[in-house]
Amino acid sequence: KERDSGAFRRPGLIFYQNLRGICMGIFELFLIAVGLSMDAFAVSVCKGLSTRQLKPKHYLIIGAWFGGFQALMPTIGYLLGSTFEKYIMQYDHWIAFALLSFIGGNMLREGFSKEAEEANSSFGFGTMAVLATATSIDALAVGITFALLPDVNIIAAVLFIGTVTFIISGIGLKVGNVFGLKYKNKAEIAGGLILILIGLKILLEHLGILNF
Repeated sequence: KERDSGAFRRPGLIFYQNLRGICMGIFELFLIAVGLSMDAFAVSVCKGLSTRQLKPKHYLIIGAWFGGFQALMPTIGYLLGSTFEKYIMQYDHWIAFALLSFIGGNMLREGFSKEAEEANSSFGFGTMAVLATATSIDALAVGITFALLPDVNIIAAVLFIGTVTFIISGIGLKVGNVFGLKYKNKAEIAGGLILILIGLKILLEHLGILNF
């Protein structure tokens, strides 16, 4: 009877644990998406600053380019990481920590930099392709990290990241047009800190120091 009773209770416990894991995963994924999108936000601010009159097409163009590439790059990184996963599984948590910390460190450096960025008002194919690639390279490394983590739904993850970047890029365009460069560096600093903290959390959980 006890065995039957345990078998009866187990599905409910499994459902609770899975539900908790999904909620934590969505929250962490949201933070990663926001952190990654801060480079796109910063460039969008510059675009907004250099564009005299914003039109709906400007929001669609910048959102589609930045959001699309921010979804594409983690997919490529995931495929690369999955290919070599068996060779690096023993060190996956250290690699994830190193990659996220490196990305976050670069964003912090850019956020504290006093160098002025050139404002380019072009929304043409060539300009946007270069900017979208430059702002999404970091997402390639995050895709490799996803391949090393358990139970990551890569399709849902990249669609979520792309959508968040689409929205935040549009916000950056408007912020730059209205406020100028006031929030650009602060956004990059916040994004860098978020990615470093997530990397640290992954490392500490694998080492057994954190358990939540």
